[in-house]
Amino acid sequence: KPMKFFIPFILFLSIFSSCKKDVLNSDFEHSRKVWLAFKKSANNNYSYTVKTASWAGFGDSTIISVNNGIVSGRMYTSYTIDGATGQTSTRETWTETSTNLNTHQSGASTINLDAVYEKAINDWLKADKKQNTIYFEAKNQGMISTCGYVPNGCQDDCLTGIRISNIIGLQSNITK
Repeated sequence: KPMKFFIPFILFLSIFSSCKKDVLNSDFEHSRKVWLAFKKSANNNYSYTVKTASWAGFGDSTIISVNNGIVSGRMYTSYTIDGATGQTSTRETWTETSTNLNTHQSGASTINLDAVYEKAINDWLKADKKQNTIYFEAKNQGMISTCGYVPNGCQDDCLTGIRISNIIGLQSNITK
């Protein structure tokens, strides 16, 4: 009789131990499907906002605009946060259009969300699980919001990846 319970127990353990990876992959695949449906409904015209924040009171925000699948603009703002009051003060702000794209050093990379999803599956989600904690969240109506990894033992500002706070469809600037 002990063997009768042993096999289901081993099966349970093998399923349970692979659970976190399967959940990440399942969440990612579901999010990618939601993204592809959104992209189609928006005719591949959208913007998304990448945010960073530091425990030291600094942060920034980059809005990437995409027109027909091609990055067409980038708006950047960096700020400080007063720890006592929570007030933010702008440090730097600029806007780039298709004619001067990538002329500033700061700000998020000028890649579309297809490239973000590719980077997620090919780089960030493939980090060594023994040395890192891996994150994937889809809090933008089911689309990617956080993806990346943090080395074990790191205390502050250690995410290698992306945090996206907003994804919205845009009207196309191109008339048919």
